[in-house]
Amino acid sequence: MKGSWIDGFGRRAVKPSVTKKHLWRILGSWAIAQSILLGTPAFAQNNSDRLSYTELLQKIEAGQVIKIQEDPSRQMARVTYTDAENQEQSRYVGLFDTNPELMDAIRAQNVDYEVKPSADNSAAMGLVVNILVIVVVLAFLLMILRRSTQSSGNAMNFGKSRARFQMEAKTGILFDDVAGIEEAKEELQEVVTFLKSPEKFTAIGAKIPRGVLLVGPPGTGKTLLAKAVAGEAGVPFFSISGSEFVEMFVGVGASRVRDLFKKAKENAPCLIFIDEIDAVGRQRGAGIGGGNDEREQTLNQLLTEMDGFEGNPGIIVIAATNRPDVLDAALLRPGRFDRQVIVDLPSYNGRLGILKVHARNKKLADDVSLEAIARRTPGLSGADLANLLNEAAILTARRRKDAISLLEIDDAIDRITIGLALTPLLDCKKKRLIAYHEVGHALLMTLLENSDPLNKVTIIPRSGGVGGFAQQMFNEEMVDSGLYTRAWLMDQIAIALGGRAAEQEVFGEAEVTIGASNDIQMVTNLAREMVTRYGMSDLGPVALEHPGEQVFLGRGFPSQSEYSEEVATKIDHQIRAIALRGYDRARRIMRDHRILLDRLVDLLLEMETIEGEEFRRLVAEYTTLPERQMAIGLKKA
Repeated sequence: MKGSWIDGFGRRAVKPSVTKKHLWRILGSWAIAQSILLGTPAFAQNNSDRLSYTELLQKIEAGQVIKIQEDPSRQMARVTYTDAENQEQSRYVGLFDTNPELMDAIRAQNVDYEVKPSADNSAAMGLVVNILVIVVVLAFLLMILRRSTQSSGNAMNFGKSRARFQMEAKTGILFDDVAGIEEAKEELQEVVTFLKSPEKFTAIGAKIPRGVLLVGPPGTGKTLLAKAVAGEAGVPFFSISGSEFVEMFVGVGASRVRDLFKKAKENAPCLIFIDEIDAVGRQRGAGIGGGNDEREQTLNQLLTEMDGFEGNPGIIVIAATNRPDVLDAALLRPGRFDRQVIVDLPSYNGRLGILKVHARNKKLADDVSLEAIARRTPGLSGADLANLLNEAAILTARRRKDAISLLEIDDAIDRITIGLALTPLLDCKKKRLIAYHEVGHALLMTLLENSDPLNKVTIIPRSGGVGGFAQQMFNEEMVDSGLYTRAWLMDQIAIALGGRAAEQEVFGEAEVTIGASNDIQMVTNLAREMVTRYGMSDLGPVALEHPGEQVFLGRGFPSQSEYSEEVATKIDHQIRAIALRGYDRARRIMRDHRILLDRLVDLLLEMETIEGEEFRRLVAEYTTLPERQMAIGLKKA
């Protein structure tokens, strides 16, 4: 809205210039109305019912005028005269301030003349108009006064807590509704018992834990788990986000923390849930690059309330974050957040449980297996799995089907992991080049001994500039444990460079494209990790680099150099050697299986998508034959 802004209380305020403009409009309207009401006669007459001053004098001289009634207040006269047919007529005539000619003519013809003033209501009308204007102005001033009073009231409540409060937590979510994080549920089951019957623990000297910190990647169910704890315990429940504590003015956040814990103590035992606590609990700065006094004072007040001079019996704080590395050390010590519950990505059994929960209200076809979906989705969080089934349901409705089939499940997985499928390319050089690139990746995934198997390869473009992809089915145990072998890493480097190797072997060095830029970046990063952190190079088992720590999070200044220039040169040479070794390996495999490569590309151009099992069958069929027999078989085919 033009001429307004949002004030500090979230309300729309009006600029003073706009207020003055409205006031001048009111005063102008009042003046116009007053002039109209006071200047208009009590009753108006039509022009056809009037005589001119000259016609009046002529009729008086002709002896036709019988009677004249003058109204001085209106400067008009009513004339009664006879017309040519000797009938009486009555007309009005406008007069001047002085009318000597008229007076002389009236005396000469001895006309009946009478002064009859009308009632003058101009004073009354002026008074009414003035009263109306005063009433309007007073109403306007009262409205401004009321808004200013509300503003002052909001200012007094500025430091009050904005936490949502429920006397009995009716979140509608219990532990049965949370799947895939059984270990975290077991940890929090004790918290529920503390809240329901604390005397069981206090009787033997056990203290109620002050706080529980839920740590995990986004989408793993931290907020859902906190709602389940509140629903199971059935105690008063306060919920607030960490960002709602911090305001522009220093001291407001600390005041809100005090008010929150004051209300919590009045309703103890109770539960306080702070979502995204890293917004207020970040490490206090080292004074470099500026600071945030408001956030730091809020954090200090939170530390005091959780474990300061005054205890908070019966109050358990549950906080959630996906950035535990940035939290202040004082917030994580025992006595404040006594427990840190890891809410990690679900395993196979966890994914299966999550899929069962979200599939309760969805119609699945008979051939859809939740176990197969769980095996195909390692690394997906609970939110990703819920979105997967929802996308499959949306696709089913758009295609006017009665139940979700395997096709919708496959499309939904591709949509949330790769992107939305676009219109396939027409037959052209670009399509063939993409096919060779993707088959190069897929062939290495199938032939290399330590590689994870191929899931599918396709040349159907996806949103985000993806022309096609070759997708692996990663080993779940390796992904969950994070223990990757050197042989597996070297195979991953060769697979990443397989597309570039196929382009160069088929089209030549001059026709190599930039399509492998992301693959090369991934290879460079992985090779550097192998050299500097994992000790998988000729430099030996030494850690030459470690993740950088940000000085703005309260860290100290990083060292300018962790190794000499000579060692840096050796690191560069080792990284380049690992990358070139993988590239040469990929090119050699492309040359040795060139006939198979061409055959697979022709099939991919025809089918546009080849599933992993079919691709492995084709590769096994031709690699088990001698090279000459394979060539003859391909020619016949």
